[in-house]
Amino acid sequence: MELGVLHEDEPIELIAGELIVAEPKGSPHETAVGLTEEALRDAFGPHWVVRVGAPVALDNESEPEPDLAVVPGRWRDYREAHPSRPALVVEVAESSLTFDRNVKGSLYARAGVPDYWIVNLVDRALEVHRAPIRDAAAPFGWRYSSVRVLEPDAGEFPLARPAACVAVADLLP
Repeated sequence: MELGVLHEDEPIELIAGELIVAEPKGSPHETAVGLTEEALRDAFGPHWVVRVGAPVALDNESEPEPDLAVVPGRWRDYREAHPSRPALVVEVAESSLTFDRNVKGSLYARAGVPDYWIVNLVDRALEVHRAPIRDAAAPFGWRYSSVRVLEPDAGEFPLARPAACVAVADLLP
């Protein structure tokens, strides 16, 4: 960006040292992002920041821009650097479902993200990925050992806020 080759508003992410072009986001995707943002702000409350489409500095070669990331603290805590240890990362997936499950899931597991959710628009469900473990067959050598799929009538408790239940229906357009 400093050289003028890329612009700040271009839909790209840095993943494992490669620039990946993000897919266009339609209305159902953006609606789900907005709904999820509202639900997470309510669930986490003060002293937590819900970042939308903002970079997370996982390591020296990966700075993905998840649809949502919940990090401890306040906005000014991150004025010098992007957060590196999100409590929860959420991707909203339609056409990117396989990529979000496999590639991004492995990336977040490798970084030790404890709680990774996919708002699955294809199946109208919430996928909850937890407990990162090493797995040589995974794209980045890690994966989540616990994966649960929740229907719209269910609710989930974020690991970082175990008393706060997030209704799956509240995340879906």
